[in-house]
Amino acid sequence: MSSFCTLRAAITGLALCVASSALLAQAWPTRPIRTISMFSAGNATDVTARVVLEVVAQQIGQSFVIDNRPGAGGTLGAAVAARAEPDGYTLLLNSASLSSQIVLHRSLPFDPVKDFAPVVMLGVSPSVLVASPSKGWKSVSDLVASAKARPGDLTFASAGVGAASHIAAERLRLATKIDVRHVPFRGPVEAFSEVISGRIDFYFLPIAPALPNIKNGRLIALAVSTPERATLLPDVPTVVEAGYPSAQYLFWGGLAFPRGTPRAIIDKLHAETQKALRQPAVLEKLAALGVQPRPMSVEEFARFARDDVAETIKLAREIKLTPSD
Repeated sequence: MSSFCTLRAAITGLALCVASSALLAQAWPTRPIRTISMFSAGNATDVTARVVLEVVAQQIGQSFVIDNRPGAGGTLGAAVAARAEPDGYTLLLNSASLSSQIVLHRSLPFDPVKDFAPVVMLGVSPSVLVASPSKGWKSVSDLVASAKARPGDLTFASAGVGAASHIAAERLRLATKIDVRHVPFRGPVEAFSEVISGRIDFYFLPIAPALPNIKNGRLIALAVSTPERATLLPDVPTVVEAGYPSAQYLFWGGLAFPRGTPRAIIDKLHAETQKALRQPAVLEKLAALGVQPRPMSVEEFARFARDDVAETIKLAREIKLTPSD
């Protein structure tokens, strides 16, 4: 009898827990949701989130208040989000940038994997490999042949150590086994002008800012970093098509809550965001930004984020990247 009573109490408790969770999801949200962005306003990832969350806000009847916290590679904003109450009213605009920070710093005030509960993938942004037409290259094979003919002479630009432009180029370097030199700049504007002039040999950067100069002939697009071709550059092959599948790199953006946020709230925001991502008007705006939706379940996105961190750590070891204090 005692065991039966214990089992009955456990089942009753579980049923109450499930019912409470369902009610919580049904009631949430009752006030605006603070959304911490690791980027400055106007950044492509920041704009992507605003486009999507504007529609989600209409669906759930509450606004998302964007709190831009750029600086220190996004770690300032991420630290604030990690310490927030896990009640569903603090959200982090997460991205591949956070994966890089774990290899750029010896210690962080948070764990990029353990301290966050991934919610939904907003999309991936292909990088495009560009060079000045003066180089005479028409393909990745041409670049590789030139680099192998002159070991150590060619240079590639980045917007800084650990930036997406750096990671993408290092993946290509390792995949092709070429000896090229990294030239980091303070930001993308300086790197961009040096590649156009031909003083720097090649550069991976987001498609949207590169597109006008590709169309007017000031830059030539050799490949995109994603496994599939980019919608904005349908005639440009991928690094996979070029014969270097290990060179692919996905810069992604997504949403995450602090660890401990009720799963019912996570599931509700995931469903509402996926609904918004299917709307033609949203898809059109994302396409203009060079962002390609990649639908995933909560579990798939969590696994994707974990794998991205693991792959970045592996890459950092291979290129002997030394973290700062």
